[in-house]
Amino acid sequence: MSENYRSREERRQVQKKKQPASKKTKPKGKTSFFRKFLISCLLLGIVGLVAGVATFFVMIKDAPKLEKAKLVNPLSSKIYDKDGNLVYEYGKEKRTNVTYDQIPKLVENAFLATEDSRFYEHSGVDFKGTARAVLVSLKGDYGSQGGSTITQQVIKNYFLSMEKTSKRKVQEIYLAYKLEQQYSKHEILEMYLNKINLGNRSYGIATAAQNYYGKELKDLTLPEVAMLAGLPKAPNNYDPTKKENVQRATERRNTVLNLMNRHGYITKAEMEEASKVPVDKNIKSAAELQAMPYTAFMDAVVKEVEKEIPDVNIGSDGLEIYTTLDPKAQKLADNILNTNIINYPNDKFQGAFTFMDTKTGEVRAIGSGRGENKAVFKGHNMAIELDRAAGSTMKPIFDYAPAIEYLKWATYHQIDDSPFKYSTGQEVRNADRSHLGPISMREALTKSRNIPAIKTAKEVGISKSKEFSEKLGITFNVAPTESTAIGTNEASPTEIAGAYAAFGNDGKYTKPHFVKKVVYPDGKSQSFGQKPKSVMADSTAYMITDMLRSVVTSGTGTSANVASLDVAGKTGTTNYSSKQLAQYGIPESATRDSWFAGYTPQYTMAVWTGYTKDGKDEYISSKNTKIAQLIFKEMMSEMATDKSRFKMPSSVIQEGSELRIKGEKRDSSPNTSVPDTTEQPKQDQQQKTEEEKNQEELKKQEELKKQEEQKKQDELKKQEEQKKQDEQNKQNEQNNGNGQGTPNPPTNGGDQGTPNPPTNGGDQGTPNPPTTGGGQGTPNPPTTGGGQGTPNPPTTGGGQGTPNPPTTGGGQGTPNPPTTGGGQETPTPPTTGGNTGEAPSNNGQ
Repeated sequence: MSENYRSREERRQVQKKKQPASKKTKPKGKTSFFRKFLISCLLLGIVGLVAGVATFFVMIKDAPKLEKAKLVNPLSSKIYDKDGNLVYEYGKEKRTNVTYDQIPKLVENAFLATEDSRFYEHSGVDFKGTARAVLVSLKGDYGSQGGSTITQQVIKNYFLSMEKTSKRKVQEIYLAYKLEQQYSKHEILEMYLNKINLGNRSYGIATAAQNYYGKELKDLTLPEVAMLAGLPKAPNNYDPTKKENVQRATERRNTVLNLMNRHGYITKAEMEEASKVPVDKNIKSAAELQAMPYTAFMDAVVKEVEKEIPDVNIGSDGLEIYTTLDPKAQKLADNILNTNIINYPNDKFQGAFTFMDTKTGEVRAIGSGRGENKAVFKGHNMAIELDRAAGSTMKPIFDYAPAIEYLKWATYHQIDDSPFKYSTGQEVRNADRSHLGPISMREALTKSRNIPAIKTAKEVGISKSKEFSEKLGITFNVAPTESTAIGTNEASPTEIAGAYAAFGNDGKYTKPHFVKKVVYPDGKSQSFGQKPKSVMADSTAYMITDMLRSVVTSGTGTSANVASLDVAGKTGTTNYSSKQLAQYGIPESATRDSWFAGYTPQYTMAVWTGYTKDGKDEYISSKNTKIAQLIFKEMMSEMATDKSRFKMPSSVIQEGSELRIKGEKRDSSPNTSVPDTTEQPKQDQQQKTEEEKNQEELKKQEELKKQEEQKKQDELKKQEEQKKQDEQNKQNEQNNGNGQGTPNPPTNGGDQGTPNPPTNGGDQGTPNPPTTGGGQGTPNPPTTGGGQGTPNPPTTGGGQGTPNPPTTGGGQGTPNPPTTGGGQETPTPPTTGGNTGEAPSNNGQ
């Protein structure tokens, strides 16, 4: 509807008045812009929020799952000695888990005050505590570590890497919240205290208590707890075992005490009293914390467990390993090799040995190297991994024990020590380059003669000797040959010790072992070691033992003898080849390896000495070949407490000083012909018949000798009576006497009161002694030596009452011993190698 104006002017006036009102659009425009801006910000916020949420979900999308299995700590394995005492914890992380109930309140309070004072108030992430920590840090004050709660630290320790990124932080917050939903506060605190790194390979509070103080958790004092609670922030910087850290460690410990007081866990008086205690009081030394004790033995233990249980991870499976270790013996072993107990020629000279229980096979101690060659964990362990020619220590194992076991030889069985060649034509030599002719098995072993040893093995059969040796734990990297009889095969001290222990254990072999049993975390256990296995007759074992007694009392091993113990043992040496002698410019008498293996009823020990490398100065001189024996003697003198003697079984018959197997016909005929073949001897009926004939013939000869002897004794008795009468008559007529009532003393020797002594020596009261020596009161002794009181002893020498001893002397009371024998009573020692009666063996000589 149109408006009525009286004039145009009126209309203009009205319109003019209305004009300002129509121009008030500017405020409206401002309001619209602000509104649009807010809307835009809101939209951006929503977009940002959506983007943030999206980013959050993207970040947590690949966050690790809270798997229960990952919350189970990897556990170090505990290694115990033979008596069940803890020796060492093996693992990358030394750890002992405890339950919440086992955690003292003092320990809990110390860590809560220091690490997370609002632990029981937050839900995994303490935003209030984080803000407070920021403000406190701006003021330069101290306080709890802040930022990361105990729950967050559990997440970091168990599930996340240590990288510092926003993604990892987001995942940490997310997982901390989830962890709180799934586990109780006590469970989370338990996880934390079992996982926390407290330095010196100590993971978990219980392990740290043991490592630093040697205590159980319940026995820790307030200052000790405070020191441990201060370590998580920087374990290396606050480690009080290091002198340079003592001041820092003290300040950190006191900070913890102050926090405990601030949060009401201890009084001010308790705080001040604890602050006065030196932070390193009762702390173990750094050396005690870091060093693995008994490195060689620990190495052998771990290697044995890993071999027997291939799938095990000793460093994280939390095993309890009960070993055979005797700490006293092991300390002595370490000292023998690395102090001046033994006078070693130089630092390069090496030694390795195994010291074990004769009956059980349990290894009590080992020695592995000196100086730079000392055993390194997971390195080369010479006691168990050495491969050096065993020399004559193989002779009882490969030669003589099989001869007794299979051929039923007596200890006086004759072997011809005469010139001999290998089947290849190469000459075999004894150490002294001489030959003794027919000698007894005892003498051949005591003097370590090479030719009799090879002949013995050939008669047994090389394959048969190999089979016998393998039963005693000896391994062969190459097929045995004739030279194996004198020890060219390689062996370790542990192998040799195991074999010799069988001789001392009535012929029962138990494989040497370092572990008794392993107990798994679930309580199940696995036993180690084998039951003793009979590998030879008790007669064989005892006869070898008895002959090896002779080695240490009168043969090549006298330096190893311990007077108070019943010791049996054998020396062994190897020499250089002629090519090596020329190459290194070393003397012909140089020795490459020197061994001694021996045993008592209680302990067995095998010792190797030598150099790990060949060279001009790396050889054993003649004066140092006995070091192996001295090491043996030192260990046995200190450790052996059993003074009993080996008991002769009923299966053995003693004849004078010699032995034979009960039920076997007397071994009397010298064996001077050994076939040049490695086949086993035939044991057919024809041979038995010939033996029986020989025995019958011997019996007849003995009967005839007895009859003749009786006649001679009757005649001598008459002559003696007549002489006495003549003497009495002469005494009555004589005005001056000579000596103590002796009217006519001997012109070339003689003894007390002997009326007509021998012209070349004699004994007490012998009316008509032999012309070249004699025994005590022997009516008709041998013409070249004799035994004690033997009515009809051998005609060629012998031991104490031996019916058929060696023909060239030997034993006790022998007036004419060999002039070129061997061992430590050898008047003419070898000039071109060998020592103590040993022969070069690594080159087949």
